[in-house]
Amino acid sequence: MPAASQIRALIVDDQSSIRQVLANSLAQLGFTSIAQRKDGKEAVEYLEQNPAHLVISDFNMPVMDGLALLKAVRGNPKTQKLAFIILTSEASKELVQEAVKAGVNNFLAKPYTVAKLREVLEKVFGPIT
Repeated sequence: MPAASQIRALIVDDQSSIRQVLANSLAQLGFTSIAQRKDGKEAVEYLEQNPAHLVISDFNMPVMDGLALLKAVRGNPKTQKLAFIILTSEASKELVQEAVKAGVNNFLAKPYTVAKLREVLEKVFGPIT
């Protein structure tokens, strides 16, 4: 599958420190195109103008949470095929079931390691390096 440097990623999280740590982790894996937005509404607006291959979104955010963002992405013909990973510290059975039903590709539990991030990404894309 694609090399990490060819994958355009969008990180969506209301905490700037988490966005930065995740961006640094993706950069360590070879990603070079990494955008960041603070909530689902900003992410939807960004994706309307900027093609991406991957969205990594927090679940709990103000304005529009990760599940609503996932549903918006899957409901738009321009973005419905994007890989979507939910980043969460709360992996309740209900959330997992709702997200799977809505078409999530994978989950990344906080806290995570770069090795775990690679594993989650490779389950979606295949080898990334």
